Parts: sequence; structure tokens; C-alpha cells
Amino acid sequence: MLKPSDRPTDVYTPAEERRSVSLVAQVAVSLDSPVARIALAGALGLFLGLEREWSDKPAGIRTFSLITLLGAVFTTLDREGLLAIGGLLVIVQGAVLAVQGLRDEDLGLSLTTSVSMLVAYGVGALTAAGYVIEGVTVAVLSSLLLVLKRELHSFAGGLSREELRSTTEFAILAFVIYPLLPTGDVTIGSGELAVAIEPRVVWLMVVAVAAIGIVNYAIVRTYGGRGIAVTGFFGGLASSTAVVGTMLDSVRQRPTMTSYAVAAVLLADAAMALRNLAIVLAFTLPNVLVGAVVPLAIVVVGSVAIAAVTADWDEQVTMDLDSPFSLRNVLAFGAMFAVVVLAGGFAQAQFGEVGFYVTAVLSGLVSSAGATASTVSLYRTGSLGYETAVIAVLLATASSIGVKAALTAAGPSRQFATRVALWSGILLTGSLAAAVVLTL
Repeated sequence: MLKPSDRPTDVYTPAEERRSVSLVAQVAVSLDSPVARIALAGALGLFLGLEREWSDKPAGIRTFSLITLLGAVFTTLDREGLLAIGGLLVIVQGAVLAVQGLRDEDLGLSLTTSVSMLVAYGVGALTAAGYVIEGVTVAVLSSLLLVLKRELHSFAGGLSREELRSTTEFAILAFVIYPLLPTGDVTIGSGELAVAIEPRVVWLMVVAVAAIGIVNYAIVRTYGGRGIAVTGFFGGLASSTAVVGTMLDSVRQRPTMTSYAVAAVLLADAAMALRNLAIVLAFTLPNVLVGAVVPLAIVVVGSVAIAAVTADWDEQVTMDLDSPFSLRNVLAFGAMFAVVVLAGGFAQAQFGEVGFYVTAVLSGLVSSAGATASTVSLYRTGSLGYETAVIAVLLATASSIGVKAALTAAGPSRQFATRVALWSGILLTGSLAAAVVLTL
């Protein structure tokens, strides 16, 4: 609830008062005015009540609109206890509907309507208090939950025990543990052995592996082997390193998926290099870093070509996975990633500032896109020369490819690790040769 001193006001100078536009019109077009917020609250109530009206429920468009207006008016008046009394009235009204639903053997639907009414009251209060974006967000999400009732019930009812457990584990990883981790750098060790890491960055990789694993599970169940190609490329756009964790888990569950998993890692490399290539082209025109563009293009084309021939994409294969992801393997991958980050930080701390190249390599372990964007930004301002910028971009890209090969080495399949390392080496050799030729 806003205090009187916090409530935004419109201040007009004498010159503004002499304008032909009326004060009412000025207030109506501004979301800072109470009138506009109350009107918006009523509109959101109409939006929320639309589905209830269509579903022929006891409370519909008019009831929901009046409830949001009630919340907006009580918030605007800002009288102590008034907002709480209004909320209590809405709760009582919802309880009456719930009792009626119990008598009519329709308790579930009545409870949904009762809770929706309380949400509508909160939307009105949020909007009137100045939290317009928050109020609109709550209204839209609530409406989606009401409209997608059948789809949500069908989805929840169709989950297996393993799928439900994996969903719960992912929720704990993303929404319980992640917010509890400290923000910023945390120093491990002391003196010359002190290394600073970001716990949230490391844990975010764990969450990314789990998220990509869930998406991969759904796509593979639907499209079989071809689904892995989709996971590899689009997962690579989000986090190419996280794709490795997903593929390690897939190979553990189905060793016959090795060739497809190798192709997925290569496609993740292609997506990563394509993303870096897009950054270079978009932000270095007209002085394009040609020395970086050609090697990056070689990685993209080479990765796609190798992925196309290493797996039989025309073969109809059934790849039913046991579960969306394995928590044990996801955490193991996170631990391996943390070791890599620590090793990189330790090397930098021990050997001092070797220059921008070391920074590019270490950044590439986490996000080659971030390292590329930083390099391009410095190149545009003249802080970095052409050759330095080219080498930094290529080092970040090579670091991303190399770390994926290194992480597979600790996986359960020697064949998977060997093939990823072999093809990664060929890609790096080809891009390095192109870079050398362009510099001659």
C-alpha cells in the first residue's frame, strides 16, 4: 500500500495550465494518474472474467470487473485497514461459492472461481498502487491458467512417476537452490592459491543441463534420432556446453545413441560458432574482422557436415529414454564444470595477467558469446587492434569447443569421448589453418 508521500502526483506549471488541452485529458492518458489506473484495473477484471463467463460460472465478467475496481478504489483511498477489509469480503464471497459447489458436487470448479476472485482483487490493488506491469503479468498468467485447464490436466495426468520426479527435481534446482546461492564472486583458498568463482554461474550450468535434458527428452520421445539434432543445435544457441551434459546422460541411458550424441555436440558447436559469427558481422561493419569470420564459418559448415554423415538421420529409430534427466549425472557434470572453472582461475592467478588472450580463453569456458561480444566492443572503440581482436574471438571459440571435448572424457562412454575429441580436433585444425592463411 502506498503512503501519501509515495503516491505519484501530476505537477503543472502556470504555462501548462494555460494550454488548450484540458486537465482531464492529460490525466486520462497518463498511467501515473489514479483515474487511468482504476480504468486499467477494470479492464483487467474484464479480461480475467472472460473465461469464467464463457465457462458459465457463477462469477463472470461483471463480478470480476467489480472486484478489481474494488481493489483499485480501496488502494487509491489508502485508508488503514480498508484494503484488508475488502480482501476479507472477497474471501467470504469465495467461501460462499465453495460451499455452494460442495452442495452441487462441483467443489473443484467453485474453488477455482473463488481463488480467481481473490487474484482479481490483488490485480486491482497492484495496478492502483503503481505496479502496472506486475498487475498485467498476474492477470495474463492467471487467464492462461484458466484457459489451459484441459491441457494442464491432460499434461499432469499423463506424467509417469519418473517424469514427475524429474520435474520436481528440476524445480528444486532452479527455484529453490539457485536463489539461495550467493551473488557475485566467492573466493576459494587464500594467498597465492586464492581463486574467485561465481557460484550462481556454476549452478546455472547445472540448471541449463537439466532444462535442455527435459526438452531433449520430449523431442526425442516425439521424433527419435532427429530430435537429438534439434536439441543439439537449439540447445547450443542457449548453452553449447550444457548440451554435453545432456548427451552424457542420454548415452548412459542408451549406449546405442552414441553416434547421434556425437552429432548433437557437433551441432552445438555449430550453433555456438554461428552465434559468435553473427555478433562479429553485426557489430564490426564496415571494418569486418575477416580473420575471424572465415574460421568461424569453417566451424559452422564443418560441424554441420560432420554431423550429417556421422549419424543415419534417415533411419527410423526408437529412443525411449528412462527419464528426462538424471539428477546424479547433472550434478556430476556441474562438478566437472566447476573444476574446469577453478583450474582456469587458478592458472590466471598463478601466472598473472598474461593479457587479453588469457581472459578470452577463460571466458570461453563459460560463454564464448560473452567473450566475443566484449572483444567486438573493445575493437569498435579502438581499444583493441585488428589482430588482437581476431585472435581473442578465435581463442574463445576454440576454448568452448575444447572444454566440451574435455568434459566428455569424464563420461561413461569411451567411444563417445574419443569421437567427440577426434572431430573437435579436426574442426580446430581446419579453423586454425584458415586463420594462419588469412594472416600471411
